[in-house]
Amino acid sequence: MSTTVVAPLTIEDAELLVATARRAAEDAGVTVSVTVLDAGGHLLAFRRDDRAVLISGETSTRKAYTALQLNAPTADLVDAVQPGGLFHTLPTALDRPLLFIAGGLPVHRDGRLIGAIGVGGGAPDQDHGFATAAVQVLV
Repeated sequence: MSTTVVAPLTIEDAELLVATARRAAEDAGVTVSVTVLDAGGHLLAFRRDDRAVLISGETSTRKAYTALQLNAPTADLVDAVQPGGLFHTLPTALDRPLLFIAGGLPVHRDGRLIGAIGVGGGAPDQDHGFATAAVQVLV
């Protein structure tokens, strides 16, 4: 039996994700907070700009955590948590609140989940775009 070893998300990877998301946001004239978690949910990198809304730091962290826990972009989960949706009672079942607003993305390497990024501070579609731009640099 063979095992496939996948390189974990490193601090260097996390810093690159933060820098890329921040640059994409600045190019759009938006100030954001960015959080990167490893596969175990541990904080690898975080950036909050003093010009950003204070809650954007918590928002980016919860988006990253949600994307990691459910291994899905937070933008894809909005309908699932509405009444009658697949995950409608999930947020109360976990020990940490989840956030179902676009801007959280899982990070994969060789098809395996290695972490997540969350971006908060812009409009939801902007945050999703900034996170997407960041994840694409690791591909």
